Amino acid sequence: MRDSAPRPAPPNALTDAERAQVLTVLTSDRFADKSVAQAWATLLDEGTYLCSRSTMHRILRANDAAGERRAQATHPPRVKPELVATRPGQVWSWDITKLRGPQRGVYYDLYVVLDIFSRYVVAWTVAAREDAQIATAMLEEAMGVHGIPDVVHADRGTSMTSKPVAQLLVDLSVTRSHSRPHVSNDNPYSEAQFKTLKYAPAFPGEFGSLADARAFGERFFGYYNHEHRHAGIGLHTPASVHYGTATQVRAQRQATLDAAYAAHPDRFGHRRPAPPKLPTAAWINQPSQEALIQSA
Repeated sequence: MRDSAPRPAPPNALTDAERAQVLTVLTSDRFADKSVAQAWATLLDEGTYLCSRSTMHRILRANDAAGERRAQATHPPRVKPELVATRPGQVWSWDITKLRGPQRGVYYDLYVVLDIFSRYVVAWTVAAREDAQIATAMLEEAMGVHGIPDVVHADRGTSMTSKPVAQLLVDLSVTRSHSRPHVSNDNPYSEAQFKTLKYAPAFPGEFGSLADARAFGERFFGYYNHEHRHAGIGLHTPASVHYGTATQVRAQRQATLDAAYAAHPDRFGHRRPAPPKLPTAAWINQPSQEALIQSA
């Protein structure tokens, strides 16, 4: 079987120099962000014909330039926040959510700051707008009452990344931590707290005025801090964990269960009952064991 001879180049084929010129034009700054059709038509309007559009595509494919021809900007990946609190006062999380007002398009902004270990809401306010100065004043007041935390975590909202808030934290030597863009799990405690608020039976859905929203906040956060038994902290109230009375409360629970067991051990399958354990740590993206060893 004879080897097939290479096909001769058609007489109308572009020369190597002409193909190089086409490639140079299409990958130039002027046409790098334009489609082949756009470049071809623009050149034609200017009185220049280099080749057909199909030939342009073939030249680009032959030079691995058929896709994106621009130099692509590269962005370093956002660092995943890894925070741990082993007692109250170490890590605070804060966020802002919208509350529906009395008519369409009217919303109030609810700012909430909580301690991730105790779940205690250390500060909150309702305002007619989102404003960095309001956030700064709220955080500063909370630190005056509850002490200065090691870390303040938030998402990347306008107020959270504002200069006034950043400057306050820098001045107080508080580490700033931010969620990655579009990663709600990076701020789980604030998200969960807002869900508790908005699914509470007493939540009205909409508020007749700013004063109504603030009055609801007074009632809700008083209940949340001092009466709500939180599953994430051994069914204690945030206030009990925050102020250190949870150990005594748990001891009292154990005494009550001991008495019930002594009276009717058969009702417990002859296994001594115990109340839920107290938390030992709270995490935002649990750090690796290596990171924990390094921070110890």
